[in-house]
Amino acid sequence: MTDLVDTARRPVIIGNCSGFYGDRIGAAREIVDGGPIDVVCGDYLAELTMLILAKAQAKDPSTGYARTFLAQVEQVLGTCLERGIKIVSNAGGLNPAGLAAAIRAVADKLGLQASVAHVEGDDLRGDLGAIVPAVEGTPVSANAYLGGWGIAAALGAGADVVVTGRVTDASLVVGPAAWWHGWTPTDWDALAGAVVAGHVIECGPQATGGNYAFFSEVKDRRYPGFPIAEVAADGSTVITKHPDTGGLVSPGTVTAQLLYEIQGPAYLGPDVTTHFDTIALDQEGEHRTRISGVRGSAPPDTLKVALNDNGGYRNSMTMVLTGLDIEEKAAFAEEMLFDILGGKDRFDDVDVRLLRFDRSDAGANEQATAHLKVTVKAQDPKLVGRAFSNATMELALAGYPGFHTTTPPSAESAFGIYRPAAVPRSAVTQTVVLPDGTRQVVADPPTGPADVPAPAGTTAGPDGAVPEPTGPTRRVPLGTVCAARSGDKGGNANIGLWTRDDAGYAWMAANLDVGTLRGLLGPEAADLRIERFALPNLRALNFVVHGLLGEGVASTARPDPQAKGLGEYVRSRLVDVPEQLLQD
Repeated sequence: MTDLVDTARRPVIIGNCSGFYGDRIGAAREIVDGGPIDVVCGDYLAELTMLILAKAQAKDPSTGYARTFLAQVEQVLGTCLERGIKIVSNAGGLNPAGLAAAIRAVADKLGLQASVAHVEGDDLRGDLGAIVPAVEGTPVSANAYLGGWGIAAALGAGADVVVTGRVTDASLVVGPAAWWHGWTPTDWDALAGAVVAGHVIECGPQATGGNYAFFSEVKDRRYPGFPIAEVAADGSTVITKHPDTGGLVSPGTVTAQLLYEIQGPAYLGPDVTTHFDTIALDQEGEHRTRISGVRGSAPPDTLKVALNDNGGYRNSMTMVLTGLDIEEKAAFAEEMLFDILGGKDRFDDVDVRLLRFDRSDAGANEQATAHLKVTVKAQDPKLVGRAFSNATMELALAGYPGFHTTTPPSAESAFGIYRPAAVPRSAVTQTVVLPDGTRQVVADPPTGPADVPAPAGTTAGPDGAVPEPTGPTRRVPLGTVCAARSGDKGGNANIGLWTRDDAGYAWMAANLDVGTLRGLLGPEAADLRIERFALPNLRALNFVVHGLLGEGVASTARPDPQAKGLGEYVRSRLVDVPEQLLQD
């Protein structure tokens, strides 16, 4: 076991082995065997994952947790116990007690003695009355986002393995760091630093060169090493990875992850409000990026709640259009299809999208094709099942020339609707169940308004020391100057954009406003609310596009349902850039 008396003065070394349910199964073994760590953590819970786990639990009440985590535990439990490495994960999903029992069974099978604790209290399905706005119907999942103090309490009681339900992703780092360093609930700056560290490593190799816009900077193209956070007693952190692993750790890769799925600079959490406009990044050495200067303030007196409802049933068919008269063929197909089906009004929702990949005088058959994707939704599964997809095939010999589809007729599938909400802290009881079965209620931290600390200094921006570049311009893709990382938060999408240098940021901050971004996004964002937030300390702007993803990833008919490619699309749009920036 780790001797805290000897080690409390050094940073705690926390390695991540999972960024989502379905991530690299061998990552736990790689992070444990690759070098010294004190804690291995894993994040398995996206908003969509809660819906997936709810469906599994409805079929078998003993499930409702991430099963792949058990396989990883079996691979590394013996080594972790031998070396005193703690295991912390939110893989408990909707049934952390069930996962804790399953881990004990794995330990017994391996002939090991493991102390296992779990954290519960996030599942609100038994009492929905305090949720705001009021809940209509019966959601399949309703989970408050808990913080890291339950994890800290479990580790303090000697747990070797701690599993939770819906804690924030960053809590998987906050809890171990608070335990290791003996922080108190009002150590706002230290806690905020740990939140930033947790946010950086929560998505695995996205912090070590994966999904990175400036990927030409990544010279080692092997699978990226999973990220490691070395969290010091003051909350400052070095992000790194194990030696002899692929990828890259740099201020750029860390910035990319910092901008992922955020909103404004004040990042609200259950333990602390973290002010992202105070973060400072420095390259300390090869694959070692230091995060410092992070300021924190009291958290809000409410907790975020994620609700998932059964939305009904849906089905999609995609028809291929080839060659000439693409738009006319699409209109012909749509009119004939819904004539066969009895009209669009029979369905709760109809989404028809013409996806253009075709080009004039194409050099190959596939380069002359476009797709007409039709999605229908209804409460009646029969309406959108084979009755719909078979009707599409009735166009095969009677519709437009060259008709074929990308798939054979398919059956309907159930879909879910995600809704964000909030709940007063007083309505939620976070409880840690210790290895001996003792139940301990975790006290709430003090709450209050988000006091805004002074942001970190910067030399960039319209009013900073670096002036906006002027002079002749050239029309080039925005991505020539700006990198991007995009993602989803329920029905909203965020696009974080940043530059390599102060001059680039000065130009971007002065020229990329909400109206400009709306124009770059095109018709689908024409009527949507867009917010812009400046993070000059990161040379970054973050845009939140409200409603782009409808009712969330499980419901939207958008081809990129989680907005993963949205940032790269924006980077591909042509803008006028000063030649001075292009020369630099």
